[in-house]
Amino acid sequence: MQLIDKRLNPSGKSLPNRQRFLRRARAIIRKAVSDASASRSIRELEEGGAIVIPATGIEEPHFRRGSFGLRDQVFPGNEEFLEGDRIPRPPGGGPSGRGSDPGRGSGEDQFSIVLSADEFLDFFLEDLELPHLERRKLATMKAEGVRRAGFATQGSPANLAITRTMRNALARRMALSRPRPEEIAALERELEDGERTGAPELDLAALRERVSELRRRLKMIPYIDPIDIRYRRFEETPRPIAQAAMFCLMDVSGSMTEHMKDLAKRFFMLLYVFLNKRYEHVEVVFIRHTDEAREVDEQTFFHSRETGGTRVSTAFREMMRIVAERYQVDDWNIYAAQASDGDNERADNYETVELLSKQVLPVCQYFAYIEVGEPGREVGMSSLWKNYKNIGEEEPAMRRVATREEIYPVFRELFQRQPVGAIP
Repeated sequence: MQLIDKRLNPSGKSLPNRQRFLRRARAIIRKAVSDASASRSIRELEEGGAIVIPATGIEEPHFRRGSFGLRDQVFPGNEEFLEGDRIPRPPGGGPSGRGSDPGRGSGEDQFSIVLSADEFLDFFLEDLELPHLERRKLATMKAEGVRRAGFATQGSPANLAITRTMRNALARRMALSRPRPEEIAALERELEDGERTGAPELDLAALRERVSELRRRLKMIPYIDPIDIRYRRFEETPRPIAQAAMFCLMDVSGSMTEHMKDLAKRFFMLLYVFLNKRYEHVEVVFIRHTDEAREVDEQTFFHSRETGGTRVSTAFREMMRIVAERYQVDDWNIYAAQASDGDNERADNYETVELLSKQVLPVCQYFAYIEVGEPGREVGMSSLWKNYKNIGEEEPAMRRVATREEIYPVFRELFQRQPVGAIP
């Protein structure tokens, strides 16, 4: 299969050159995207836009004259200096880069590149994944994939299997006893020598007939025949996709200030973008809770202003009810992410920890807990944090967030691609 891209290039631009540049400067662009993400909103994250990278990181490799030794050289076009003149050093200790005042310190050239929404998200989410995704049974849903499926006698020239073609040709020549050109050349030399010397022991007529027969067979049996040619064959085949369910549990009780709710919503919006972009079959379940918990849709989850008391155990009960009704643990990868300020009714702490340790964590592939707080206030001394830390080896992945700038680094820590065998 040969694909030819016939899309027109944008005015004054080359798409192949752009793709080569993105591949070559991938590490630099990925870092710039990560830095730029901290100051963007979720909507801006999905829109792409311009990012700035240092120009020194995209220089092409090249040869240049060494700077060692003493040389006297006058360049063409010079009308001011003669050989042997000394040029005064610029004030400020050295040359200045673009963006700094002339003669005042050093600067650095910068290069701006505009990324589309898809390119920006690809770079941002490139090294992120759901941990342990394929530990459970694979989904019955299938997606079409292409794989090698042997060889065919017809196909595109781009898929010509040269090695298999030459192997078939060699086997055919050996089976039909095709004479080699070296064998015919040796007999012809022997015939020439016999005719020149007139050796009586040689049967020249039989030798001529032998050479003629070999030449006839050489013409009849080609070196490569059309029946030898083979093409690599590809076929579309179904491949299994892991299915997963992500439970988003958000505390919206009265102890959650608007700032805390904003941090929690930003985290879950980023998680929602990540799941929709990277995975084909991940269902997201939104649960809001006060002293009661209920499953809601996306619009209600992010925009409802409902408030009340705090009983975290209600969220865990609602989650387990939904798991029992819709997601068989043997068939689904279960994930959960909880955002809270850490406050909970004292009488509910024991039941919350019991539900988390004995029911929620055993069915989850991964459980992330985000504790949100106010800037300048110590985070992590809440009742939920202390109780979660005492669960033991199966405790959730726990992080603390107090400002918007901390959301992106914390999100990347929680869902960073882990080496094989590593524990997040």
